[in-house]
Amino acid sequence: MDFAQFVKNNLLMFVVAIASGGMLLWPFLRRGAGGPWVNAVQATQLINREDAIVVDVREPAEFAQGHILSARNLPMSQLGARVGELDKYKSRAVVLCCATGNRSSRAIAMLKSRGFEKACNLSGGLSGWQQAGLPVEK
Repeated sequence: MDFAQFVKNNLLMFVVAIASGGMLLWPFLRRGAGGPWVNAVQATQLINREDAIVVDVREPAEFAQGHILSARNLPMSQLGARVGELDKYKSRAVVLCCATGNRSSRAIAMLKSRGFEKACNLSGGLSGWQQAGLPVEK
């Protein structure tokens, strides 16, 4: 029996193996995108030790439902026009967050292009923050 015949006879097994391998690799591939990622504990350390600011890129209605203490709301839809508001924080660490980390990963690229070398993305977004048992305010 040659390899092609073996694959043909066990096609479902190969599809499952490739799909599960892809699902295992996805988090590693995703971490490479959107700049450096920090978890909730690392973000807390940046906030407490390095006076990092938190920028929440969710829409105002989402932000009003709950956000990280002292976070600034700068919606992704307005970030291009309002990014200048953050220029005074270029030398500080900036932790970007959204609901799950997807929108904020896009915002990282914009901030990096504007010279924010210490910008990082909160892994898991506000959901990850809450899962870690950290406080939010309304």
